[in-house]
Amino acid sequence: MKKIFLALLIGSSFTTLAQTDAEIKTQIRHSIDELRDFVAIPNDALVPADINRNITWLTEKFSDRGFNTAILPTEGLPLFFAALPMQAAKPTLLFYMHFDGQPVAPELWDQENPYEVVLKKVSATGYETMSFEDINEDIPMDWRLFGRSTSDDKGPIVMLLNSLDLLEKKGVELPCNIKVILDGEEEKSSKPLARAVQTYKDLLEADYLIINDGPVHASSKPTVVYGCRGITTVNITTYGPDQPQHSGHYGNYAPNPASELALLLNSLKAPNGKVLVAGYYQGISLSEADMAVLKAVPDQAEQINALLGVHTPDAVGGFYQEALQYPSLNVRGMASGWVGAQARTIVPSEATAAIDLRLVPETDGQRLQDLIQTHFENMGYKVMSKTPSKADKMRYPKLLKMERGSVTPAFRTPLSLPFGTHIKSVLEDRFKQEVVQIRTMGGTVPIAPFVNALKIPAYIVPMVNPDNNQHSPNENLKIGQIDYGIRTFYALLSTPLN
Repeated sequence: MKKIFLALLIGSSFTTLAQTDAEIKTQIRHSIDELRDFVAIPNDALVPADINRNITWLTEKFSDRGFNTAILPTEGLPLFFAALPMQAAKPTLLFYMHFDGQPVAPELWDQENPYEVVLKKVSATGYETMSFEDINEDIPMDWRLFGRSTSDDKGPIVMLLNSLDLLEKKGVELPCNIKVILDGEEEKSSKPLARAVQTYKDLLEADYLIINDGPVHASSKPTVVYGCRGITTVNITTYGPDQPQHSGHYGNYAPNPASELALLLNSLKAPNGKVLVAGYYQGISLSEADMAVLKAVPDQAEQINALLGVHTPDAVGGFYQEALQYPSLNVRGMASGWVGAQARTIVPSEATAAIDLRLVPETDGQRLQDLIQTHFENMGYKVMSKTPSKADKMRYPKLLKMERGSVTPAFRTPLSLPFGTHIKSVLEDRFKQEVVQIRTMGGTVPIAPFVNALKIPAYIVPMVNPDNNQHSPNENLKIGQIDYGIRTFYALLSTPLN
């Protein structure tokens, strides 16, 4: 059902781009071959040798296009940097993408080797494998390339390279300087990036940052994203008897930590999903202009509810996009005692809830953690950061352990800045479609600290299809998105900045 829904939702907006001129067709075909070559190099973010081999490939390909390249050592794995010769009078665009990928479980893929790109087209039974020799002059835009990192995020890198080829063939003088920073640890949180800004400040100096990662909106329309939510975590543990106890002997006497945890969690949120912790939404306000942008996103509540299988969504916002402008408090897991075939007639000894907090720029993660702790303290609890001793448990009538996770901040670029208007105008002019503007996307980009450290306007311009299965088996990229990506980069890099 989910696959059918996605197919209906996504449709074939970009298949209309099949009417391409010969030059773009040639570049798309070259992109397919180059992407196959790139994907064939394993890129598990947990395997340093994989990252080094990919850097070797990138060095060759960017050098062939006239870039000066450098391998930038960090406290983790190295970054890859490339820049065309600088011209002082021109503004500078810094492009960020990543070339590492999630680990693969080959047994879960519908192909023998996830690092060997397979060409498929939609058939009555799902997908039918095709030969690359079947790609002729009429390039089938709805066919797909299956392989790890075809969409996340090697595909956009290849699109950029081939758009530059096309610009050179057409003799277009670039109106801007181009720098590229490629990350080999995005799939493991990009921890070295923020410090790299300080280490390589001069190299990374730019006027604007464009991030090419993630999918376009589910409508398949051209998309610009102005920010993303951050994240932190909190774990809460409540305690009962030192050891699980017979519920016949001690039920009604020994306090039950699972019941206590349920009451605590219930105190955090109202039945409609709104957080009840005092000050949790403080500092957030949405202007009429903000609301107009949010309402313009072509989401369909009925379709989202059908996809999720829910009747009534939470009421944190009046609709989906508005909900993303507020910090969330999500119970992501609970554990206590045993269930199912292992269920036992006991009073559990402890109960734990794992909670994630999605952040927005107005809400500091540590402050929200403090507010949650204060909330529990106001309920009469002694809040500890370590496992309590037996003496602690007997001393305090109400006791819990609260563990705090690290904080990845949010970022958001104001929609009113001229360069954002420029990107929107370029895309509208190129594709003759209304551009979807996402003020804040729901997920967390691990490079947010890098974005904030650069202190320049940052924009996410996604290139790939919404149903690309990134991070999952059968990751794929529609050929039509290669067309879209080449055209998008071409337009951005050939249009003067006013």
